[in-house]
Amino acid sequence: MATNRKSEKYKAYNLVSDTRNPLLELISSRIPLDPYRYQCFLVGFVNINMNRKLIKSRLIENFELDPWTLFVNAMRSPMTRDRYQTRVAKFFEFIGMPGKTLEEKARNFANKGKIDPNWALGKILKFIYFQRERVDKKEISGGTVRNYAKSIRLFCEMADIPVPWKKVTRGIPRGRKYADDTIPTVDQLKKLVEYPDRRIKAIVYTMSSSGMRIGAWDYLQWGHIRPMERKGEVIAAKMIVYGGEDEEYFTFISAEAWNALRDWMTYRQASGESINNNSWVMRNLWDTRVAQGRGLVTVPKQLCSLGVKRLMERAIWAQGLRQKLEPGKKRHPYQANHSLRKWFKTRCEIAGMKPINIEKLMNHSTGISDSYYRATENEL
Repeated sequence: MATNRKSEKYKAYNLVSDTRNPLLELISSRIPLDPYRYQCFLVGFVNINMNRKLIKSRLIENFELDPWTLFVNAMRSPMTRDRYQTRVAKFFEFIGMPGKTLEEKARNFANKGKIDPNWALGKILKFIYFQRERVDKKEISGGTVRNYAKSIRLFCEMADIPVPWKKVTRGIPRGRKYADDTIPTVDQLKKLVEYPDRRIKAIVYTMSSSGMRIGAWDYLQWGHIRPMERKGEVIAAKMIVYGGEDEEYFTFISAEAWNALRDWMTYRQASGESINNNSWVMRNLWDTRVAQGRGLVTVPKQLCSLGVKRLMERAIWAQGLRQKLEPGKKRHPYQANHSLRKWFKTRCEIAGMKPINIEKLMNHSTGISDSYYRATENEL
């Protein structure tokens, strides 16, 4: 009798310790729980939950300690993240790092670099010296080499690889700290906004009249923009940039920019989208051939800063404002997006605005004045 009870006990334990849900199995099969089965059920159920929590904690721990994950999450800006990943990928390719994916290459480099820091230093120096030779041949600039070094250094810091960076950065060409480029002319901007996309005019007018960074599109919602009227006429609009973030600040856009944004939002609402203060200012396009209120117009998807960047580049090429580079040149006359920020500062300086007010509207640091200078909205 005791043997039968013991076998019954282990039978119940095996039932509830299965990887499937034991509680649902017992209820669905309607097995009555005698004292032995009930005791084994409780023990097995507790053990399963503890094992699941342990596995989950180990997965989270491995996820947090993965060098590539730490490296990617060390950068907030999507464009910065993309550029840093590209540079590190070129470094891994140059040294012939084994691995099918970029994550595997990063993991292999981190593991070997921790064991042998001199090996990691040698690989980095070999790559940097190769890039310095390209500078001597006028293939790249000295600033490009420094950007490679910064990207690799960030990865090594996230992977806890002890590299003496003074040995790496010593002798790297300083390079120009500013780009030798221009800004688009008024005629070029007029031609740019003729690109057949309803969003392009609002994007160009907003960026050129506010001086905002392209990354601010990731945070810009319709409730962050409010018109400013005088004598019943809109003269400008106040715009909150990086709303809800630590870097939040306000700037202004022109009446033309406000009208372009309002027309864009009105068109979306007339097409069937529900517009409110939390609506993203820039979104994806939808199929206009379907009836109003149907299709993807009712399911808006935010157009992030990377999407805005690609849209601007397509418009510049399509409008004939950018041509293929001549042999030996590495840079176009002006940048696709950042040139509008430079256009804003240049126009403000020419108009005679106070330099400190311009820096405030562009969210630039003004040193100790950040703590003391408090201009009003009317003064700005």
